[in-house]
Amino acid sequence: MFFGGAADVEEMVKKEGVEVVVDLSGEATECAYPDPNVEWIQVPLGDDTEGPQDVLFQQAINHVLEAYRSGKKVGFHCGGGSGRTGAVAVGTLITLGKSESIGEAEALAKSIRPKVNVKPPQREALEKLFNK
Repeated sequence: MFFGGAADVEEMVKKEGVEVVVDLSGEATECAYPDPNVEWIQVPLGDDTEGPQDVLFQQAINHVLEAYRSGKKVGFHCGGGSGRTGAVAVGTLITLGKSESIGEAEALAKSIRPKVNVKPPQREALEKLFNK
């Protein structure tokens, strides 16, 4: 499982052998590194989304986990790889049982990618999903 920004997708595919790319940017019209052997899934997260953020974050986490659990190498990204990507990383870590809280998962995600910066609306969506 790999995460980053749109600029990291080529390396994810070429170097890490990622087979599924979950693109969290609603502004994208195609995979950041189009490859016929890579499945591209888009979940349009961002400030101007039509659906509720928590529902979209859950969809993104589900796509990441579905690919991961089926044995595929999966990467996920947004534009810069900090906010939306960080929030999906947090939710994925909690769902996998690697972290017990949003704060713990965010610290773990930052230890992997220091650029992670979960913004208040993204944190609010995570709280709806994981602080039940």
